[in-house]
Amino acid sequence: MDGSIAQPRPFVALALRLATAAALATMAMLLKLASTNGVHLAELVFWRQLLTFVFVLIVLIVIRQLHTVKTKRFGAHARRAAYGITGMFFVYGAVVLLPLAEATTLSFTAPFFAVLLGVILFKEKVGVYRWGAVILGFAGVLILTQPGSATIDPIGAAVALIAAFLVALISFQIQDLNKTEAPWSIVFWFAALTTPVAFIAVPFVYQPHDAETWGIIVAMAATGAIAQMLLTASLRFGSASVILLMDYTSLLWATWYGYNVFDRTPPTSLWLGAPLIIGAGALIAYRERLLAREKPNTANAA
Repeated sequence: MDGSIAQPRPFVALALRLATAAALATMAMLLKLASTNGVHLAELVFWRQLLTFVFVLIVLIVIRQLHTVKTKRFGAHARRAAYGITGMFFVYGAVVLLPLAEATTLSFTAPFFAVLLGVILFKEKVGVYRWGAVILGFAGVLILTQPGSATIDPIGAAVALIAAFLVALISFQIQDLNKTEAPWSIVFWFAALTTPVAFIAVPFVYQPHDAETWGIIVAMAATGAIAQMLLTASLRFGSASVILLMDYTSLLWATWYGYNVFDRTPPTSLWLGAPLIIGAGALIAYRERLLAREKPNTANAA
């Protein structure tokens, strides 16, 4: 895989994104399972990044694309790594603190934060549809979290929303890096720069693990690395605004894992709030797609 733009293959992109959603949900389940077995969050982040780095390095060597990681934008990669490792702690922290279905649903608020950041950072003009979607989405968040009640841990909900905000912020960084960097380069440098940072905390939190726990840790890191590769590949074959809708299928996996692995039935508030959040995200994606189509037409008219 090089830095060139692949031929659009929408069905391949959709299939890859469905596989990505399943892999990410599986990684979250394994991460939560490892946490219940006593593995510290900082250690989980370290193993996830270390094995991702090794996996990506091996793949690049095998396909003879190691040269694609050369970069003249090391500073941009370093900033993306700083935000990315912070985001990972919040994303994984939300999975540890909340039931899987609720943590997954709150992660879907990232597009709302992306709209807000677009207005604040880039002075984007946002119409009534996207503002309406943001309001609708956060109404879904209020229904799901029910502030003041004991339905969801408020600290866990706050961590999940901060995680979604950071994911939105990081998406702008990756979008900028994609202008000059190959996809493999972005993944490689993120893993390479964050692995040593994540290791700093490991000596202070590490405890011996049994064979079963080690198996869970390795499986968690492996599915995370696979998900990252699937995600990168999906963006090469289809429009992000369309295939992102497949991410919502991860809620089905999270609900299934929550019930079968952790014996946890989602509350009624999830079924009331989740459709609003998902519907709002779908509306934002639809509007982004329309705007992307209008820009070339406007340029041609000019």
